[in-house]
Amino acid sequence: MTTTYPFSAIVGMDGLRLALLLNAVSPAVGGVLVRGEKGTAKSTAVRAIASLLPEVDVVAGCRFSCDPATPDPSCPDGPHEPGTGEARPARMVELPVGASEDRLVGALDIERALSDGVKAFEPGLLADAHRGVLYVDEVNLLHDHLIDLLLDAAAMGASYVEREGVSVRHAARFLLVGTMNPEEGELRPQLLDRFGLTVEVAASRDTEERVEVVRRRLAYDEDPEGFAARWAADEEALRERIAAARALLPRVALGDRALRQIAAVCAGFEVDGMRADIVTARTATALAAWAGRTDVRTEDVRGAALLSLPHRRRRAPFDAPGLDEDKLDEILRQFEEDEPEPDPDPGPEDGPGGSGPDDPGGPEGGPREGAGDGGREQAPPAEPEPSVPDQRTGEHETADRETDSAPADHDGGPGEADGGAGGAGGERAAVGAAEPFRTRRLDVPGLGEGAAGRRSRARSAHGRTTGARRPRGTLSALHLSATVRAAAPHQLARGRRGPGLLVRRDDLREAVREGREGNLVLFVVDASGSMAARKRMSAIKGAVLSLLLDAYQRRDKVGLITFRGADAELALPPTSSVDTAAARLERLPTGGRTPLAAGLLKAREVLRVERLRDPARRPLLVVVTDGRATEARRSGGPTPVERAGRAARMLAGDGVASVVVDCESGPVRLGLAGALAHELRGTPVTLDELRADSVTALVRDVRTVSNPRRAA
Repeated sequence: MTTTYPFSAIVGMDGLRLALLLNAVSPAVGGVLVRGEKGTAKSTAVRAIASLLPEVDVVAGCRFSCDPATPDPSCPDGPHEPGTGEARPARMVELPVGASEDRLVGALDIERALSDGVKAFEPGLLADAHRGVLYVDEVNLLHDHLIDLLLDAAAMGASYVEREGVSVRHAARFLLVGTMNPEEGELRPQLLDRFGLTVEVAASRDTEERVEVVRRRLAYDEDPEGFAARWAADEEALRERIAAARALLPRVALGDRALRQIAAVCAGFEVDGMRADIVTARTATALAAWAGRTDVRTEDVRGAALLSLPHRRRRAPFDAPGLDEDKLDEILRQFEEDEPEPDPDPGPEDGPGGSGPDDPGGPEGGPREGAGDGGREQAPPAEPEPSVPDQRTGEHETADRETDSAPADHDGGPGEADGGAGGAGGERAAVGAAEPFRTRRLDVPGLGEGAAGRRSRARSAHGRTTGARRPRGTLSALHLSATVRAAAPHQLARGRRGPGLLVRRDDLREAVREGREGNLVLFVVDASGSMAARKRMSAIKGAVLSLLLDAYQRRDKVGLITFRGADAELALPPTSSVDTAAARLERLPTGGRTPLAAGLLKAREVLRVERLRDPARRPLLVVVTDGRATEARRSGGPTPVERAGRAARMLAGDGVASVVVDCESGPVRLGLAGALAHELRGTPVTLDELRADSVTALVRDVRTVSNPRRAA
């Protein structure tokens, strides 16, 4: 059996450890979302907390871990009579990113249900995690429908499985912990809100602390059992403190004054809905119980807000989670001035700086977790409690975009694209994007089979039923009428005598459904001198930002290629992090010549590699340019426009669906972007036509050609 790394041996990570401990004390807090860069011990901490949870009493033989004192009346393995059970450790169940819906919620044996009328149910991971920990690594990479099922079960404390009129319900109460790397994509704000607490983690920049991390990890890898034995006393002390806090929790009083503080803080930060208030109240109560007190104080409200509100302030897709601690302190200070009241439970130990039994502390903090302890294994007599980390990010700081040296708005002529004789010269500072707008939907033609999303038509597990077929593997979506039609002609031959339908496995048919898929939207943006006029580039960036917002909402992967000067650059490899693409776009400088052919060839190479990595995800190429091509030309070689046309025809031959956003403006227009769209066999769209409320947009569609090699 693998020995788990001790929770009390984790160095630093105060906020993460505190959030996990509070959920262990009160699972009603609603779980933890851990955000951070790779290699920051997120998974280690989560796996370690499970070993600290108290043992649970379960009904012997029950696959759903029913409590023998209060068994679930709707348990599929029931009914159970109240009585004594058996004790076992709390489980930690991991949900893989590639798990299916049936693996998560369980599956019904449809054949037995139809032929025998028996609810033969195979439990899923939600049943295994009941009264334990459900850990979802890379939760931001899960399919949306799995996240919805997971969070609904966490909110209701039960899981429901419905298959063609046959339903099963079982209890599913667990400590939900998710980890994610924001660079790989964000969760939608609606899903972020379903996690009780959030914590940002990052590797320490303190040399001594990093040394201690490495020292302990090497010691653990060399002798896991011996390392765990050295921390056994600290682990046992933590278990006892968690059990004591759980026992104290029902007696903690959340007074009216604390409730008013919580309401003032949530209203002051303008969080949506009431879940923030409820979670903050539960967290403040758990903090008081963890500190050994029966009253909730101002420091509990402050600590709870730092854990429960940062991710709920993500009001727009590109907003960064965070909480302004100065503003939080000001709200609490203002509340004290407006409504002064004496401490409801004064005592010698009151006040945040006091000592004694109410002073937060425990074996999981102190010098053992800090730097410079020299690896000593002796537990100090008194240790401070992990504090909530500084998550102060403040509001987004917007640089003064009117201070750069770009000229006034004008369309310029051919000479402007050259950027001077130096080719790459004439670089201008980045300008900010204009206000984004709602764009029309750009679809990839045909019927795909890619990852679930909201853009193009695709065969999927969810959507409208369009037909039936024989099952491919485990049957999950029964097509009832098709199954009955397949079984009906054989009833006499099978000796049917009663009213029941005799169904065999060969009769089963699964539903074929059509939904929507997410695509790879690859942006190729012209950043040359011909695009550098201030208002013009601001409008272009606003359009691309609008398309990025649309890609975020439709669950696409995105990539960004820019071309200027002498070559093209892959500014952002294809990723699910639309936020990163928006940040790269904001910093994009302009100037120099226009190597349009290089940009298109770079796009073709990127799409070729991505096709090998994920052949099911179909691409949509979005070229943002005025169609001009100006670059150094070899004597006797093709012109830049001819080279661009050749590259465009190569992309068209690959069957890539494309859109050309025509950025040309002014009274005299050359129509070069339209010619490029013709070579790509795609759709030309002006900036005005890109808006969803454009009349022209109602009659346009993305055009493409079939790949002749695929057709063959």
